[in-house]
Amino acid sequence: MNKTIALISEHASPLAMLGGVDSGGQNIYVGELARQLAALGYTVDVFTRRDDPKLPLEVQWLPDVRIVHVEAGPSKQLPKESLFQYMDAFAAWMETFMERQPKRYALLHANFWMSGYVAMKLKEHIRIPFVITFHALGKVRLMHQRETDKFPEERCDVETQVMQAADGIIAECPQDEADLIQLYRADPDKITMVPCGFSPHEFHPIDKAYARMLLDLHPTRKMILQLGRMVPRKGIDTVIQSLAQLRENSMDAQLVVVGGEYEKPHLHADPEYRRLMEMATGLGVADAISFEGRKNREQLKYFYSAADVFVSTPWYEPFGITPLEAMACGTPVIGAKVGGIQYSVANGKTGFLVRPKDPQALARKLELVLKSEDLQVYLRQNAIKRVNECFTWKKVAQQMDEVYRGLTAPQPDGTADERQTIAEAFVEAADTLRLSADSLADTILRAGKALAKTFERGGKVLVCGNGGSAAESLHFSAELLGRFEIPNRVGLPVISLMADPAMLTAWSNDIGFNDIFARQVDAYGRPGDMLMCLSTSGNSPNILEAMDRAKQLGMACMTLLGNDGGRAAVKGDINLIVPSRSTQRIQELHLHIIHLLCTLVERRLVDYSANRRASERSSSLVQAMDLSLQQKEKVKYDHAKQKSHIFG
Repeated sequence: MNKTIALISEHASPLAMLGGVDSGGQNIYVGELARQLAALGYTVDVFTRRDDPKLPLEVQWLPDVRIVHVEAGPSKQLPKESLFQYMDAFAAWMETFMERQPKRYALLHANFWMSGYVAMKLKEHIRIPFVITFHALGKVRLMHQRETDKFPEERCDVETQVMQAADGIIAECPQDEADLIQLYRADPDKITMVPCGFSPHEFHPIDKAYARMLLDLHPTRKMILQLGRMVPRKGIDTVIQSLAQLRENSMDAQLVVVGGEYEKPHLHADPEYRRLMEMATGLGVADAISFEGRKNREQLKYFYSAADVFVSTPWYEPFGITPLEAMACGTPVIGAKVGGIQYSVANGKTGFLVRPKDPQALARKLELVLKSEDLQVYLRQNAIKRVNECFTWKKVAQQMDEVYRGLTAPQPDGTADERQTIAEAFVEAADTLRLSADSLADTILRAGKALAKTFERGGKVLVCGNGGSAAESLHFSAELLGRFEIPNRVGLPVISLMADPAMLTAWSNDIGFNDIFARQVDAYGRPGDMLMCLSTSGNSPNILEAMDRAKQLGMACMTLLGNDGGRAAVKGDINLIVPSRSTQRIQELHLHIIHLLCTLVERRLVDYSANRRASERSSSLVQAMDLSLQQKEKVKYDHAKQKSHIFG
């Protein structure tokens, strides 16, 4: 199975800071899914819009995860509500980028409706399957935000089109699945429920007193935590109203709010922060609220662990990752009975569920939890157990792997899959040829010139390689020692170090294989000769030893390599590195390069020989003319001398 995939996330990059208006759960989802898929053997490219001119085109985030910044619209941060106008440009840019890659993508995984639009366009043009996680649905959003929703009117129509075109649809919770079917009439057979997750290495229980000490929080005061994006739909106002209710009930507690656009909230710059502060002041609880602003992700586990209870009461929530992270740190959760929260929080076991926008109900549950140490211990133990059993990113990636395999699995008779394999192989070969033409043309010209000059100076070329590369070394020797395209030329001294099986088997059996080529370089090599090494990896010990020996003898070293060139590229004078990670594609291009080198060498040497013959003919003519003049002068001299003698 081809395990090269593309994740599309037009506005939410794994590199972005969390807690801002447009940075949150989707950033985490895409980054953690990519990380865990790589651990399962996938090669993942994440395509996201370039929103800063200083961002490079590509960032190698992890060994097998690359972030690709797409040119679509101005290179600056824009509200996601205004991005749809740039999605055709996003799709066109991405298609061009994909065509230039050495390996074909097996499928696309779109995140959010605009990325789904991009995937739909790409499928139309290049016939690649795609799955989509919507993360939020336009019709659900409209029900709650109505006229305040700033997304374009065509969003819901586009979502319907994307669902029809998609090969698979990921629902994050039962409510999400129901909304897809009931509101959009999505095909139930396309839908697979895969929840969000958390990372146990990142979120785990920390001693409460220690966490509070690190954060400079009160060591004993009851603490309520709200963490996430600071936007109205997250329901922070409900938490503030419930805090006022607790104060009326003579219960002292502190509310800590983490998140927002800024490291420290600004009244003038952040309208939501200003609205919440005005509400807190009006309710007389401003002194009990601490707005901490945006925090680095590494700090979040300390906030979760410092809290007595975590609150998440949005109007709606497709899933909600923060309740998982809180439970992973052993903190009970009181959440709104919406979306994924009502699925992840086990009511009465890991926390409690309340209606959204109901501060009285929230205050009652807060008071219940904060007053009972025994209840907190019970909820804490159940929370830690539940999230680790059901909601790790590793489990999420394993479930997603099953979805991907189902979409790329062979047909019952295997024919369709075999045809796809053939088609992919030709596409990869064509892509590698095109990339090599762009990147290697000048180096191939230089290599051909260097080979020709070696022969012109009376030098020879030694060639070596292992496996398929060994066969290519024999091929190269045969073409130049014999003939390639030009008949009746002299043979050229090219020796394949694989041509003597008796010596190869005896030496490797009796001594070892690591210096099998170096031994022959010692015997055949002379200063001014050239060693040509073929290797797909560039790390074969016998190749490296041969190059070291050649350098000691004053020989030049040329390499035909692949991947990143390996250690051989450091030792080579001329390196022809095929831009591919596929051994098949590298070997195919090595053959093509060898044929090009044979062509260049023959043409250069024929031109050289012709020029040399012309020069020799010219030199002979001059010599003949000089001789003729000398003879004429001698005749004149003899005639004059004779005349002088006669008439003396």
